[in-house]
Amino acid sequence: MTVQNGAALPIVALTGGTGFIGRRLAPLLAAAGWRVRLLLRRDPVCPEWRGMNPQIVAGDLGDSAALAQLTSGVDAVVHVAGLIKAARTRHYFTVNHAGSVALAEAVLRHAPQAHFLHLSTIAAREPQLSDYAASKRAGENAVLGMLGARVTVLRPPAVYGPGDRETLVFFQIARRHLVPLLGSPAAVAAMIHVEDLAQLLVAQLREAPRGAVLTAADGRPAGYRWREVFSTAARAVGNERARMFHAPALLLRTAALLGDVGRLFGSANMLNAQKLRELRHADWSVAAAEWARPAGWEPRYSLVDGFAQTVAWYRRAGWL
Repeated sequence: MTVQNGAALPIVALTGGTGFIGRRLAPLLAAAGWRVRLLLRRDPVCPEWRGMNPQIVAGDLGDSAALAQLTSGVDAVVHVAGLIKAARTRHYFTVNHAGSVALAEAVLRHAPQAHFLHLSTIAAREPQLSDYAASKRAGENAVLGMLGARVTVLRPPAVYGPGDRETLVFFQIARRHLVPLLGSPAAVAAMIHVEDLAQLLVAQLREAPRGAVLTAADGRPAGYRWREVFSTAARAVGNERARMFHAPALLLRTAALLGDVGRLFGSANMLNAQKLRELRHADWSVAAAEWARPAGWEPRYSLVDGFAQTVAWYRRAGWL
């Protein structure tokens, strides 16, 4: 515990604090009464952290001394750090599996009673689809095997929101007269706004861990069809006359092939054959039994409101 103004604050160790999700999560943890300790490879430049004053541990998931310092005496660990694109299979497993193992080992030694909240991905449900999904599933299995009931695994679906460069491409595509739909007509995918996910993580820490694997989603856990996603995106960018069509599989495979060629030369492209298999998977919905809904949390953003807010941010930032 850390004492501040005469009161003892619980300490939470956070990895991935400078990433898309972590930048929003860190100040929310501080606002919820946690003393935030961050594992960072470099000095942070995050306007979201203004006035937060976190504890900083220099290092990464491959640094055992830094992990010992990060986890010593903490009450909770939120493991957000992960690799979402890589040129080589081993890179995914080095970060998403071995990094999770190293962090769990540090927790066993230095904070065995801590709640370990492990952020994974809904793709881990289908590890055969990609190296990314397989590495995240391996990370889940490892921490659950090592820490058991002290772990909560949270699998988010597609996460979007201000500052995200990966889903920016969806809004760029939605500005076109002809908008290609990536999945089949019957395919569904759950979604969640980054701010709702960050609030969900904070709320989940208030729940007792029980070794559960849960999945995040907005107010539509049953998910959205591709036509609804891109129609909503088109309206958000002001393209009311957009015409949707389901992209031929050959066209998508050709686009993915370019990403595969890039991987051969060491380029980490988001669109490749493996990512295409993830995108075209028929069912990324969230069943009621696995939907994470901790006490006190409700999703704030609908898809319409979330896309509109995201587009407004992209335009202010000059990204769109």
